[in-house]
Amino acid sequence: MSLLTTLTRAWLTRSFQPFTFKNEYDTKLAFAECKGLGLYVHIPFCRQLCSFCPYCKELYNAKVCDEYIDRLIQEIHIVGSQLAEKKHVTSLYFGGGTPALAAGRIGEIVSAIQEHFIITEGIGLELHPDNVNGETLTILRSAGVSKISIGIQSFGDKYLSILGRKNFNLAQISAALKKVPFETVSMDFIFALPGQTFEDLKADIETAFSIGANHVAIYPFIDFSLTNSAIKPMGKQEKRKLLDDITLYCQKTGYVRDSIWTFSNTPSAKYSSMMRDNFLGFGCSATTLLRDQFKINTFSVTEYQKRIDNNKLPTSLTLHFTKCQRMIYYLFWTAYSTKVNSQEFEDFFGVPLKKIYGFELWIAKKLGFVIEERGIFRMTLKGAFYYHYYENYYTLAYIDKIWGIMRHEAFPKEIIM
Repeated sequence: MSLLTTLTRAWLTRSFQPFTFKNEYDTKLAFAECKGLGLYVHIPFCRQLCSFCPYCKELYNAKVCDEYIDRLIQEIHIVGSQLAEKKHVTSLYFGGGTPALAAGRIGEIVSAIQEHFIITEGIGLELHPDNVNGETLTILRSAGVSKISIGIQSFGDKYLSILGRKNFNLAQISAALKKVPFETVSMDFIFALPGQTFEDLKADIETAFSIGANHVAIYPFIDFSLTNSAIKPMGKQEKRKLLDDITLYCQKTGYVRDSIWTFSNTPSAKYSSMMRDNFLGFGCSATTLLRDQFKINTFSVTEYQKRIDNNKLPTSLTLHFTKCQRMIYYLFWTAYSTKVNSQEFEDFFGVPLKKIYGFELWIAKKLGFVIEERGIFRMTLKGAFYYHYYENYYTLAYIDKIWGIMRHEAFPKEIIM
């Protein structure tokens, strides 16, 4: 981790105290009073392990997947049964991996969750393009899934080749989406690939909307060292121009921007598993964010199952936040939506935003990163790019290191950042 990262963190958290992740876990999770609580379920199995993907994953095996899901349901009951009454939660998202490979058991998982939680804003699930067929979508819809996200990455043969992906049947995808309707159909794309142009991205977005998407996510390629990817990242200035050009195009076309990377052609279409004040994570590598703690489950499927068999939570690492560390975490991910509401910050922390970060917000306005409108700080195009730039920097400085270690150690003794 660089000196710049350390100094920036110390300034914003008002302390030189590092982020210290310790090998400890609680027998109970303090989520009873958490407002805006979301749920996340991780299913790590894929038919192909893509080199550009940093997430916890392993090759699909039907028997191993079923055994894993049996434990996943047990984990849900271990956590959910800690409250006598059902807890209202905003949303439930399934990620991976390729959770659609377990489509036939998604209904069981949802039923287990509904024994303990009341979901108020829908259920989302990620799919590989090969999973987008009438049979799979019908099963998912019947299980209660209302939002889907399809990992397209690119419609261009050149970029699919760079990513090590094969092409897919657009007609099949379009026909399946017409046959089985969802509240949100999001399609994911990667930008800043070698040689990628504005016209390439524009074509991807227009193709997505033409075959049934009402929401698109354009994520930057991040050169994680843990993936050993051979793809060369795009330069900073070239990347900034590409992001600005595609953002201006989407806004000019009338698409609604609901986060740094996402646009929709329908205002009600939304898909984001990240923008939540607190959340519970189930499954290997899943994370849990509480009022003053951040927890990461073990990345090992085998060790995850052993913990559950012993009726213990599969937490590998726990970070105890200082108050300012929690504030920075809150602001960092809230800003992903391109805006920060000062009243919502005060409601969450009990202190005015400007009292803590008034000077930093003044600088951000002077630099042209944000504008202030009635207590809401909105990012400019310039601010959105630099958010992306520092998010990328943060990802490489923090997440890359932690995930790189946890891929090889089920329960690291300690990680200091």
